[in-house]
Amino acid sequence: MNKKILLPFFALATFFVFSACSGKLTPLSEQYIKAEPQPLEMIGGEVPVTINATFPAKWFNKNAIVTVTPVLRYATGETWGTSYTFQGEKAKANNQVVPYASGGNATMRSKFEYKPAMKKSELFLTFDAKIKNKTVKLPDIKIAEGVIATSALADAATANPAIGADEFQRIIKEAYDANIMFLIQQAELRSKELNKGEISDWKNLIENANEAPNQNVSVEISAYASPDGGVKLNDALAERRESNTKNYLSKELKKRKIDIPVDARYTAQDWEGFSALVSKSNLQDKDLVLRVLSMYKDPEEREREIKNISTVFKSLADEILPQLRRSRLTANIEIIGKSDEEIASLAKSDAGSLNVEELLYAATLTDNDAEKETIYTKASNIYPGDYRTWNNVGMQRFRAGDFDKAEELFNKANSVKNNSEANINLGLLALLKGDKSKAQQLFGSASDVPELGEALGLLYLQQGDYAKAVSSFAGTKSNNAALAQILTKDYSTAAQTLNGVKKADAVTDYLKAVVAARTNDSSGVVSNLKAAIAKDRSLASEAAIDLEFAKYMNNSSFTDLIK
Repeated sequence: MNKKILLPFFALATFFVFSACSGKLTPLSEQYIKAEPQPLEMIGGEVPVTINATFPAKWFNKNAIVTVTPVLRYATGETWGTSYTFQGEKAKANNQVVPYASGGNATMRSKFEYKPAMKKSELFLTFDAKIKNKTVKLPDIKIAEGVIATSALADAATANPAIGADEFQRIIKEAYDANIMFLIQQAELRSKELNKGEISDWKNLIENANEAPNQNVSVEISAYASPDGGVKLNDALAERRESNTKNYLSKELKKRKIDIPVDARYTAQDWEGFSALVSKSNLQDKDLVLRVLSMYKDPEEREREIKNISTVFKSLADEILPQLRRSRLTANIEIIGKSDEEIASLAKSDAGSLNVEELLYAATLTDNDAEKETIYTKASNIYPGDYRTWNNVGMQRFRAGDFDKAEELFNKANSVKNNSEANINLGLLALLKGDKSKAQQLFGSASDVPELGEALGLLYLQQGDYAKAVSSFAGTKSNNAALAQILTKDYSTAAQTLNGVKKADAVTDYLKAVVAARTNDSSGVVSNLKAAIAKDRSLASEAAIDLEFAKYMNNSSFTDLIK
């Protein structure tokens, strides 16, 4: 054969062999791409995905630059994720290099801001590839389908807003003291002491309380000796002081025709009173005296060591010890408030005759939301300077779904006094608007309010921190609390929580169906979905695309429900 004819042929053959060895870019097979999780899941308002890709040996052209981008496509549009760029060994750029001979692995992480339409979606990998300056078209690869969005069922509108609680007490207990003083080592009652105004006022107080139809009264006598003079002497002295005081008081009560319980006791050496008076005093070396009290428990040792502190003992004898030689009279008075029936009646007929605690309490005596709001509105008119009245009207507006008015009232409550209850409720409104940052700030400014735990649980739930959410809900029986338990895979507790929801709604039943689906209870799926759809027909179309029920799509009982 003519060599001139063969030369071009050999040259062309060499070109094809070289091209094959240098590696053209061909479509990647799905087997080299893995997306996690499968299916995708919405967490904290986002759909995260981790993509592990393998570039097989001899696939990546040495001069190629390939940009890989995930894109989530759904009926109303598409959302692009984070791009990653790779290059061959000879490409002039600064990207991750993939060796031609051995290939390589890559991990790509991306997240998409969640939209409800993403429940029915497909995730693709797209490729923007070039070899030198020449564009190479590579087809998209489908790597996942659908998004589980169960966490989107979290709903601030169903949370319990914080109430400005009343401080109503049916029985108010008050104690009033008076002291009869004694001279050193004496137990006789002196007319100077018995006739002083303090004792006269105390006896009148007893008489008035005894005559009042809504008060109960009892008396205590506590007699003391100062802790000097020895235990034996002081024991007998304190006992005589108690006996003399009791006899005197019994005569006085009989004279006024007052028949009430009188309890009498005595304390031989009042070390407790001594310590309290020394602590409050300006005595020199008082800290030394208090240290002695803590070091020595035996009364005689204490007395001896204190007397040894010569710099302070005279001051103790003059200023402290005389105050301990006494009988303390205590009047224990119980003021019995209005009955529930009286308060409920007055809240309707004469709200102004109730104090603010009684009026706020009146609203708790009815389960009717309209009646509650009427009472709280009256309270805000009569007691506008109490922030709780405005907060509680706002609470009722929140429960009614009138969120704009509720926000106005919560702000009004804060204008009267910045308070935890209104801040929690404003935080719930912020969550309704999707402003988790503001909600966190508002919740952070609240404290000592029972509803704070539930509010924080909802925030953590929407942030995707499900373990914290479960902890914060701490026994709350609500849809949101059950949802957190479902998302931490505690299905048994979630079922108990859902069964304990007081005002169960369509979402309560829907969540029960989710629990049933996750625990392979097909009959529970159908029965609970049936109950949910009966309350809210729109949940049928939701269930039809909800991947929680993917394995029931061929179940005739299920498909009949979602038609």
